Amino acid sequence: MHKEKILIALTVLVDVIGIGIIIPVLPFYVQSFGAKPSVITLLFAVFSLFSFLSAPFLGSLSDKIGRRPVLIVSILSTAIGWIVFAMANQIWVLFLGRIIDGMAAGNLPIAQSYLTDISKNDKERTENIGFIGAIFGIGFIIGPMIGGLLSSVSHSFPFWVVGALALINSILVFFFLPETNKNIDKSKKLSLNPMTPLITAVKNKELLPAYIIWFFFGMAAVGMHSVFSLFLSQAFGYGAFTAGIFMTMIGVIIAINQGVALKHFWLKKFKESNLTLWLMPTFAVGYFIMGIEILPVFLVGMVLITFTQSVLRVTLMSQIAGSANPNERGEVMGILAAVMSLSTIAGPIVAGYVFQVHESLPFIFSGVYALVAFGIIICVQRKLQHKILPEDINVAPQDI
Repeated sequence: MHKEKILIALTVLVDVIGIGIIIPVLPFYVQSFGAKPSVITLLFAVFSLFSFLSAPFLGSLSDKIGRRPVLIVSILSTAIGWIVFAMANQIWVLFLGRIIDGMAAGNLPIAQSYLTDISKNDKERTENIGFIGAIFGIGFIIGPMIGGLLSSVSHSFPFWVVGALALINSILVFFFLPETNKNIDKSKKLSLNPMTPLITAVKNKELLPAYIIWFFFGMAAVGMHSVFSLFLSQAFGYGAFTAGIFMTMIGVIIAINQGVALKHFWLKKFKESNLTLWLMPTFAVGYFIMGIEILPVFLVGMVLITFTQSVLRVTLMSQIAGSANPNERGEVMGILAAVMSLSTIAGPIVAGYVFQVHESLPFIFSGVYALVAFGIIICVQRKLQHKILPEDINVAPQDI
């Protein structure tokens, strides 16, 4: 295995462990300030808003000056953001912490660009992106367990730990991670307008349907994640520790599916385009099942969406990465992150408000989003056939 691949894996692992620690705890921490579910999910959305504003710029900047310096700044921003969040005594300080984190939230897109830089062919590129997914799975095994345990000290303590982990992460990157971008374009012009790359994406008729599919895929995934702990509390009376156990179960499934099954089963037995077509409606059904407030049924739905989502995320992202020119790959991955950020702005906001109407509604909405994505996939495959989603040219669209 490449030294660069090992180091970026460790970097992502530390980052994801931090994310895994806070996901089951954050809703309960924010509730201690007297916040409603809509305010809690708005904290997810405000991070995504500032990530949307920064991600395309950071992706282009990594093409211009290299992946390494951008990644260091991004990780430091995460550390500062979580420390501010942990020391909050008012709700507005919570929002400030999430804004600081989101202002340079380019960790994952830059890491993905690293691995696409060192990929020798299409298959290796897909496997490397799946490798990142497996690291996510491992992080979500370790992180939620730690988060649940740390929350027994206090609901703010996990966020201090996350901030410390991010600082350690930045040190590791600074001293040990080499630059892998061999196509640095110092003459590349950068735009501070976050809409510029999205406008470019809209003009790209080949990739536009794939970006739209990615948007609805993100709406489905993130809308559910933002209310996951709240749902467990409302429907089954579970707290942060049990929510951490459920998130750990999700991490185990992701690690097995992307770390082992993706390479040795999914990509061997099926074309990427067929996986996208067949798994998207299954993804939708899983959400509809999760909305049923019977614990065994809920668990079946949870397993179903975790399996399908972990495969879909890789195949969709791999196809888009494969369509990009090497000297524009960082920008394309940044655009992809920006599209996902748009979905993670809208998804949590909608989920928070409909949750206040009924706790099962966010799952129903997520299922509908997935069906919309499925409908677009069918239209694309019928009208454009080999131009957008087929295996032979590798095009197509998480966390979050």
